[in-house]
Amino acid sequence: MRTELVSEPGDPARPNEDFASVGLPASGQGGSLVVLDGVTPPPGDDGCLHSVHWFSARLGGALTELSVSRRDLPLSEILSRSIRRTSEAHSGTCDLSHPRTPQATVVLARWSADLVEYLVLSDSALLLESPAGEVTPVLDDRLTRVPRASLASDAIADATIRNKEGGFFTAAADPSVAARAVTGTVPRAEVRALAALTDGATRWVEKFGEGDWGGLFTVVRKEGAQALVDRVRTLERADAEARVRLRRSKTHDDATVVFVEW
Repeated sequence: MRTELVSEPGDPARPNEDFASVGLPASGQGGSLVVLDGVTPPPGDDGCLHSVHWFSARLGGALTELSVSRRDLPLSEILSRSIRRTSEAHSGTCDLSHPRTPQATVVLARWSADLVEYLVLSDSALLLESPAGEVTPVLDDRLTRVPRASLASDAIADATIRNKEGGFFTAAADPSVAARAVTGTVPRAEVRALAALTDGATRWVEKFGEGDWGGLFTVVRKEGAQALVDRVRTLERADAEARVRLRRSKTHDDATVVFVEW
C-alpha cells in the first residue's frame, strides 16, 4: 500500500487549521483516512476559548480512533460520536450555540478487504479511482448552490445558511449534523486508489480551472501530493491581484492532500 500525506498552511505565520491522518489497524486489515478543513472565523467573538486548530485536532483524533477501533459502526455514527466527544471537551467553558463556534469540513473514508465506505460533509473532496483509471468525485455541493446574496457578508451567511435548512452544513457542536453528510459504499474491487483534499488543494480545479478531477488525480499519482500543492501556490502567487475576480477570500489557504493506493 502506498500512502502520502501533505498538509501546508496558507500562511507560515498562522497555525494550520487542517487535520489529516491515515489509520491502519494493528491487524493489518483495511484502514481509514480523515481530512478536516477548519473553518476560519471572521474577527470578533466566536463564543469559544479554543482555537480552530484545537477543534480540528480534537475532532480529527476522535475520528481517526473510532474509524479504526469501531469498525462495527457506520461512518455517520462515527462522525456523530466524534462531534459529541469534542463538544463535551469544552461545553463547560464555551458557548457552543454560537454560529461561529469552532467547526470543520469532513472527509472520512474506510476500507476493508471487500468494501470502501465514504463520508463527505461540506466543501472538501474525496476522489475515487477505478482500476481502469476513471476518477469519480464525491462532493457535498450544497455551498455552491446557495444564493449568492446569502454570502454577501459573514453575518448574513451565519444568520441564513450556515448549518441551516436550505444552506450548508459543517461539523461543529451538533452531533445530528452527521446525518446531513454525503455517504456511500463501493466494492473494494472497484477502487484502486483514493485522494482526499481540502479546498485549498482543490483550487487547482475549482478556482483556477487547470484541469478536471482526473487531471488532478494524475498529478498526485505521478508527481506526488506535494507537487499539487506547489502548483496551487504558484498559481496563487501569479494571480494574487485577481482575488476579487476569482472570489477568493484568501490569497493562500491551508492545503491538504491524502493519497492512498493499494
